[in-house]
Amino acid sequence: MTVLDSLAPCPPGRWSHDHVTVEHVPSGDLTLRRGDDRLHVTHSLTADQLSERLVAAVTASVQDAAFGQEEFELTMVGLVRSTVPGALDAWVTYYRNSLGELLDGTADFAPIHEKAEELVRGHVLDLGSCFGFLPLRLARAGTRVTATDILPGTMRLLDAVAPELGIELDTIVCDAAHVPVPDNSSDTVTAIHLLEHVDDEIGDAVLREAVRVARERVVVAVPFEDEATACHGHIRTFDLTALEALGRGTGLPYEAFEHHGGWLVLDAR
Repeated sequence: MTVLDSLAPCPPGRWSHDHVTVEHVPSGDLTLRRGDDRLHVTHSLTADQLSERLVAAVTASVQDAAFGQEEFELTMVGLVRSTVPGALDAWVTYYRNSLGELLDGTADFAPIHEKAEELVRGHVLDLGSCFGFLPLRLARAGTRVTATDILPGTMRLLDAVAPELGIELDTIVCDAAHVPVPDNSSDTVTAIHLLEHVDDEIGDAVLREAVRVARERVVVAVPFEDEATACHGHIRTFDLTALEALGRGTGLPYEAFEHHGGWLVLDAR
């Protein structure tokens, strides 16, 4: 896939990148059609409907076993960009709606963010932040936060949107297994729904890096799935036994528990 610029200009109501085109139409359900090696998505969403809730809607619409993470992410970007004219206006709408639903508890992911906010202490470094909703939530509440992601475009987007929301935070583009910060430089390191995206070896490296950076604690959350959700980029599954094994492997005091998925909290020092 060519490098994605989520803020690049596009014609009103129509967005394309590589082989994916997303088009806004006057009426009709979200529809995904494949043909001639292209994916064409049509929808009639309104600005009020732009939020993280679209993740569930797109997932439910997928009837194609070949639909992977790349097409899922391009579809999500296209839905945002084809609904509201203007790149920054579109993303600010999406972020504002999503944060509102996460904060009022109506979003599916809300209980996970609520638990994470309850568990963090002091300055937080968040690994694999993606859109950065958790860092934004924490920063909005007054926590000093550094968001990180391996994709420069996601951090560039977060840097553009955060000031529009009146929120201050820092960002770093990096691999979660190689974070360019000193040892013990953050009070808490979070990895929220990250480890299911990487294999065992990389996951172990991410956890070691989190322990290296954390002064007080490491907070990990993962979904509990019977089968890894490929369109979300998941490549492995977890249960409580697997989380307990990860905790024991660090040699640190830990707690593993279930709450809308699984959690592992390490006492780093």
